[in-house]
Amino acid sequence: MTVSQAPRSPVPQKVSTELERVVRRWRQLPLDHALSSAGQVRALVQALADRVAVASGVPVSQVPDCGPATLMDQLTVMVYDASTADLSVDAVTSTSTSGSLTATLADDLASIRSEIH
Repeated sequence: MTVSQAPRSPVPQKVSTELERVVRRWRQLPLDHALSSAGQVRALVQALADRVAVASGVPVSQVPDCGPATLMDQLTVMVYDASTADLSVDAVTSTSTSGSLTATLADDLASIRSEIH
Protein backbone atom coordinates (compact mmCIF):
# COMPACT_ATOMS: atom_id res chain seq x y z
CA MET A 1 0.00 0.00 0.00
CA THR A 2 1.37 3.40 -0.96
CA VAL A 3 0.38 6.64 0.62
CA SER A 4 0.30 9.53 -1.78
CA GLN A 5 1.49 12.84 -0.51
CA ALA A 6 0.03 16.15 -1.55
CA PRO A 7 2.37 17.92 -3.95
CA ARG A 8 4.47 20.61 -2.34
CA SER A 9 4.03 24.16 -3.55
CA PRO A 10 6.87 25.44 -5.71
CA VAL A 11 6.49 28.87 -4.08
CA PRO A 12 9.23 29.41 -1.47
CA GLN A 13 7.90 29.93 2.06
CA LYS A 14 9.28 33.47 2.36
CA VAL A 15 7.53 34.47 -0.89
CA SER A 16 4.33 32.68 0.09
CA THR A 17 4.21 34.50 3.43
CA GLU A 18 4.66 37.92 1.79
CA LEU A 19 2.08 37.09 -0.88
CA GLU A 20 -0.46 36.15 1.79
CA ARG A 21 0.22 39.45 3.59
CA VAL A 22 -0.25 41.47 0.38
CA VAL A 23 -3.50 39.67 -0.46
CA ARG A 24 -4.84 40.12 3.08
CA ARG A 25 -3.99 43.83 3.03
CA TRP A 26 -5.49 44.28 -0.46
CA ARG A 27 -8.80 42.78 0.67
CA GLN A 28 -9.01 45.43 3.40
CA LEU A 29 -8.62 48.35 1.01
CA PRO A 30 -11.46 50.63 -0.01
CA LEU A 31 -11.94 50.61 -3.79
CA ASP A 32 -10.41 54.06 -4.35
CA HIS A 33 -7.25 53.02 -2.51
CA ALA A 34 -7.02 49.79 -4.48
CA LEU A 35 -7.37 51.72 -7.72
CA SER A 36 -4.58 54.12 -6.75
CA SER A 37 -2.27 51.22 -5.81
CA ALA A 38 -3.10 48.94 -8.73
CA GLY A 39 -0.39 50.26 -11.05
CA GLN A 40 2.47 49.05 -8.90
CA VAL A 41 0.91 45.62 -8.52
CA ARG A 42 0.19 45.38 -12.25
CA ALA A 43 3.81 46.27 -13.00
CA LEU A 44 5.03 43.36 -10.88
CA VAL A 45 2.48 40.99 -12.43
CA GLN A 46 3.61 42.02 -15.92
CA ALA A 47 7.32 41.75 -15.04
CA LEU A 48 6.78 38.22 -13.74
CA ALA A 49 4.68 37.28 -16.78
CA ASP A 50 7.40 38.58 -19.11
CA ARG A 51 10.13 36.60 -17.37
CA VAL A 52 8.07 33.42 -17.30
CA ALA A 53 7.33 33.81 -21.02
CA VAL A 54 11.01 34.30 -21.85
CA ALA A 55 12.04 31.35 -19.67
CA SER A 56 9.36 29.19 -21.29
CA GLY A 57 10.25 30.23 -24.82
CA VAL A 58 6.86 31.76 -25.61
CA PRO A 59 6.15 35.25 -26.86
CA VAL A 60 5.70 37.94 -24.24
CA SER A 61 2.13 39.22 -24.07
CA GLN A 62 0.24 41.83 -22.09
CA VAL A 63 -1.53 40.62 -18.94
CA PRO A 64 -5.12 41.86 -19.26
CA ASP A 65 -6.34 44.55 -16.87
CA CYS A 66 -9.35 42.88 -15.27
CA GLY A 67 -9.66 45.46 -12.50
CA PRO A 68 -8.71 45.50 -8.84
CA ALA A 69 -11.08 42.69 -7.88
CA THR A 70 -9.01 40.13 -9.80
CA LEU A 71 -5.55 41.67 -9.44
CA MET A 72 -4.58 39.55 -6.44
CA ASP A 73 -5.59 36.42 -8.33
CA GLN A 74 -3.35 37.49 -11.21
CA LEU A 75 -0.49 38.19 -8.81
CA THR A 76 -0.94 34.81 -7.11
CA VAL A 77 -0.90 32.97 -10.44
CA MET A 78 2.20 34.80 -11.64
CA VAL A 79 4.07 34.17 -8.37
CA TYR A 80 3.21 30.47 -8.72
CA ASP A 81 4.23 30.39 -12.40
CA ALA A 82 7.51 32.19 -11.68
CA SER A 83 8.25 29.75 -8.89
CA THR A 84 7.34 26.78 -11.08
CA ALA A 85 9.59 28.07 -13.85
CA ASP A 86 12.32 28.24 -11.19
CA LEU A 87 13.47 31.59 -12.48
CA SER A 88 16.79 32.70 -11.11
CA VAL A 89 16.58 36.23 -12.42
CA ASP A 90 16.29 39.47 -10.55
CA ALA A 91 12.67 40.62 -10.96
CA VAL A 92 13.71 44.24 -11.39
CA THR A 93 16.92 44.17 -13.43
CA SER A 94 16.60 40.83 -15.27
CA THR A 95 20.17 39.90 -14.38
CA SER A 96 20.85 36.25 -13.76
CA THR A 97 21.87 35.54 -10.18
CA SER A 98 21.25 32.13 -8.68
CA GLY A 99 18.54 32.13 -6.05
CA SER A 100 17.78 35.82 -6.36
CA LEU A 101 14.14 35.40 -7.39
CA THR A 102 13.05 34.33 -3.91
CA ALA A 103 14.72 37.23 -2.13
CA THR A 104 13.80 39.80 -4.77
CA LEU A 105 10.19 38.65 -5.11
CA ALA A 106 9.70 38.56 -1.35
CA ASP A 107 11.18 42.07 -1.14
CA ASP A 108 8.99 43.30 -4.01
CA LEU A 109 5.89 41.91 -2.31
CA ALA A 110 6.87 43.44 1.04
CA SER A 111 7.41 46.78 -0.68
CA ILE A 112 3.99 46.63 -2.32
CA ARG A 113 2.38 45.74 1.00
CA SER A 114 4.03 48.67 2.77
CA GLU A 115 2.97 51.10 0.05
CA ILE A 116 -0.66 50.00 -0.13
CA HIS A 117 -2.74 52.43 1.86
